[in-house]
Amino acid sequence: MKTLTLKELDGELAEWPFYMDKAIGLAASVFNATPNPRVGCVIVKGGSVIGEGWHSAAGEKHAEIVALEDAGPAAKNSTAFVSLEPCAHQGRTPPCSEALIAAEVDRVVIASVDPDERVSGRGIKALEEANIKVFHLLDFDERARAVNPGFFKRQEFAKPFVRLKLAMSIDGRTALSNGKSKWITSSEARKDVQRLRAQSCAIVTGIGTILMDDPSLTVRIPELGIDDMQLKYNEMSLSKSPARVVIGDYKKIPATAKVIHNEGAVKFFTSAKGGSVTNYPENVEIFEIKSDSKRVDLESVLVSLASDSKCNEVLVEAGPTLSADFIDQGLVDEFITYKAPKILGSDAKPLINYTGLTSLDKSINFSVKEVCRLGSDIKTTFIPSFKECSQEL
Repeated sequence: MKTLTLKELDGELAEWPFYMDKAIGLAASVFNATPNPRVGCVIVKGGSVIGEGWHSAAGEKHAEIVALEDAGPAAKNSTAFVSLEPCAHQGRTPPCSEALIAAEVDRVVIASVDPDERVSGRGIKALEEANIKVFHLLDFDERARAVNPGFFKRQEFAKPFVRLKLAMSIDGRTALSNGKSKWITSSEARKDVQRLRAQSCAIVTGIGTILMDDPSLTVRIPELGIDDMQLKYNEMSLSKSPARVVIGDYKKIPATAKVIHNEGAVKFFTSAKGGSVTNYPENVEIFEIKSDSKRVDLESVLVSLASDSKCNEVLVEAGPTLSADFIDQGLVDEFITYKAPKILGSDAKPLINYTGLTSLDKSINFSVKEVCRLGSDIKTTFIPSFKECSQEL
């Protein structure tokens, strides 16, 4: 395999970034392919795109297969641009490397090497042994990984990628003192939350949120605000609901709770032992986890979701205490806030119940990844560094 940087792409190769952009864009159009990665593929011949494809869901055709079928016999002597190294193992579908070999493509250009040990390097080796030239565009590697943060994290660290989402007023409050919070944010912000849910394999919340709000924690497809083309990309992935994960004493949850009466898996993680589950539907599973007097071992929850459920990405929609626990245990990869232009007052509920700090040097440090406006609200995506803050204020 030959690695190339953008500076080395001239002449005929000068168009390669355009085609790889398109392949990564196809991959990014898919909400969720768990446990598989999101992958896009573009087949190019004579300076024209003759085939394109994306992997829509686990068990469905991989991006390379869809693109080759789109190209047909013209794929012979073409160049395939793929956002991730083609697979070389037999899973629910045949190896993509074999399909590319059978199609007699001349070259395969990848944005990133697959971290899955069943694939990593083997797809490249199979292609090269068939005299197909393989190129790795180094400048696209980070972007390709960004399309699949959960897949890479699960393969490399045996845990899913965790997003923590919270909505708040401009004075940092999430609900009135009586618990009412519908709706703090605008419809545009709520649509964005539905997209976050659609990207996730599991939605995590706490027992307090279940008892207070009785949420369904499902993806409301009409509220996604997607067009027909986006729906085409995601028809398969949206047919499967994310698992609902509840942390806390499940015995407190009434049998009528909405969270257990929707399609898809429901998982209760609790440190409370004993109790009957006969009143719950068959889709409900109960797991015992470790805890001390202060907090639940949330890392064990994530490890279980990664190993048992093959979860790539998890969305945490919880109250101030469980949210603080995820942050305190260093388990949040992205912290997303939606700030509405409202003031709820000092007696309203706080964003985070994080206590015990006596020095700013011990505060948790964040960096801002992205800021955008959604209707009347401001969405900010933070990346927590979990390093001690040394800035003097």
